[in-house]
Amino acid sequence: MKTHLLSALMVALLATAGVQAQTKTSGVDIANIDAAVRPQDDFFQHLNGKWLAKTDIPADKSSWGSFEKLDDDTKPQLRALIEGAAANQAGSPEAQRIGDFYASYMNEAKLEELRLLPLKADFERIAALNDKRLIPGLIAHFNRNGYTAPYGFAIHQDNKDSTKYVADLYQDGLSLPDRDYYLKKSDKKLAEALAKYEQHVSKMLALAGNANAAADAKAIIALETQIAKLQWTKVQLRDPVKAYNKVPLNKLSKLAPGYDWTTWLNDTGIGGKVDYVIVSQPSYISGFNKLLSKTPLATWKVYFQWQVLHANAAYLARDFALEHFAFYGKVLSGIDEQPPRWKRGVNATDGALGEALGKLYVEQHFPAERKARMEALVKNLLEAFRESINTLDWMGPETKKQAQEKLAKFTTKIGYPNKWRDYSKLVVSKDDLVGNVRRSQVFEYEKEIGKLGKPIDRDEWGMTPQTVNAYYNPELNEIVFPAVILQPPFFDADADDAVNYGAIGAVIGHEISHGFDDQGAQYDGDGNLRDWWSKADHKNFAAKTRMLVKQYNGYSPVKGYFVNGELTLGENIADNSGAAIAYKAYLISLKGQPAPVIDGLSGQQRFYMGFGQVWRSKIRDAQQIVYLKTDPHSPDQFRANGTVRNQPGFYEAFGVKPGDKMYLAPKDRVIMW
Repeated sequence: MKTHLLSALMVALLATAGVQAQTKTSGVDIANIDAAVRPQDDFFQHLNGKWLAKTDIPADKSSWGSFEKLDDDTKPQLRALIEGAAANQAGSPEAQRIGDFYASYMNEAKLEELRLLPLKADFERIAALNDKRLIPGLIAHFNRNGYTAPYGFAIHQDNKDSTKYVADLYQDGLSLPDRDYYLKKSDKKLAEALAKYEQHVSKMLALAGNANAAADAKAIIALETQIAKLQWTKVQLRDPVKAYNKVPLNKLSKLAPGYDWTTWLNDTGIGGKVDYVIVSQPSYISGFNKLLSKTPLATWKVYFQWQVLHANAAYLARDFALEHFAFYGKVLSGIDEQPPRWKRGVNATDGALGEALGKLYVEQHFPAERKARMEALVKNLLEAFRESINTLDWMGPETKKQAQEKLAKFTTKIGYPNKWRDYSKLVVSKDDLVGNVRRSQVFEYEKEIGKLGKPIDRDEWGMTPQTVNAYYNPELNEIVFPAVILQPPFFDADADDAVNYGAIGAVIGHEISHGFDDQGAQYDGDGNLRDWWSKADHKNFAAKTRMLVKQYNGYSPVKGYFVNGELTLGENIADNSGAAIAYKAYLISLKGQPAPVIDGLSGQQRFYMGFGQVWRSKIRDAQQIVYLKTDPHSPDQFRANGTVRNQPGFYEAFGVKPGDKMYLAPKDRVIMW
């Protein structure tokens, strides 16, 4: 749900008895309600106004809200687990890896001693480049080590044959969040960020001993600008059909004549394991090949030197790390100060040994009953979807039948994996942070390459249990809810059903609905990219999505910057659908009985207030602009207000009428489910 922190999910199952005793709390944070603002005029401000007025974003954060707070609250728990592992390494190689990785991050004296020594081999390899024909091999090396390169690849299921793994080539090569930062010269904020980026590159190169830093920085920005011109936009990247371009290995030369694909395929480990690859953006690959030819070798060399330095800066001596933060933290995200080192160390350890740490987290912080409650709640939401499909006015009988078949094939993963990852082959040293990071990258890389030619691993997780997030994977047709989200503020065991259905229930519904949004609906129940809709259904659905795009295009969180309704369409569909389905599930849970009135609030009101509380947040303008350019989710206040404006139940709950600012005429409301 949140790309900065995807969509979360979890709520303990509500009582099947329907009406709860009034000993339950309302779950609504009454103290933060701004009574001066009517819910009919600005629901988000009404519900969260006092919180917004009194809350400052922490100095080391770019935003602050429900997701960020839960993530921050989890950090001390992870730190205790890591330090506990470090203190109890006897007989546990896994605990030693966790402890040693964290120790390598915290050993600042060693980083000062090493300076750039850990990057020496990479810099020497780049310096030795005397022919552009060696660049494919270098790019393969970058791909393996997790460095930014002009193109990358990912291993995943073939979108048209979900029984096979395939390598998917994609555009890459930029160090700023989006191509607009290079190309929209008329945008003063983006132009300023680009100018400061050039200064940052120059400073970093100078720190690394480059005597020609300023000129080389200009050359790097000029090259990245040319790369940006070749790239597809974020909206174009949302089309899975246009991104599916199956190219036999022996035909790659037609796409990029003269390029040494044989070396790249062999050095990446792809060669010999597959007969074809998927090229997501063919025009970009062809354009890159031409750019490679016309750009001087000296420019490519300094570009690659910069990417090595950039990728490792946060793990080097203090001056490199501070300059890295000065741009990527302060300039791009508006953050005032770095998080304390222990938090950064926890993040780095979590990134490298996530499932090993997750196993410890689950053992200490995830009671078994939470998983059982979640399973029951998800079952409840799926049933609401099943019932709703049959009543849709925009979907014909045959499509409804196939939609039911897809829903029946959904896989639900809750809490943690059935089998934990084996890290026994990952070498970790307490005196080698850069080496640890690199080896963990290569370890992950080799796991991915090792999938080629093997059966699909349906037990694999794309997130760790301690990740405050959740996701839908169309290729596996699965919804996945990590353990950490199964707690307040998303689920409150002491609160009544209404607020929990509005909070975590809507988030669960959001993830399920991704299987039927404008992207997910292009995949069938087996995970294959296949059109299973009738022409009439496509037409009806498109009419609704056009209305939704228009609605969200009108929202502006920062003066002069608007939500991109096309980029955020899938998530906006999921927000609106998830809330609608969760509301239906809540009504079903009442079994025809009236909901209790708690704190003077009806069950309907508490449902929508639970939904609105989840999206309580504040964000710095610089970070908001990054999100507007890159994030497929709308800003949080519009995830709240933009969604409820389309919900008939919201109008009933709060008596919204013509003339109220939240009011939309019935003909303008987008009702997907």
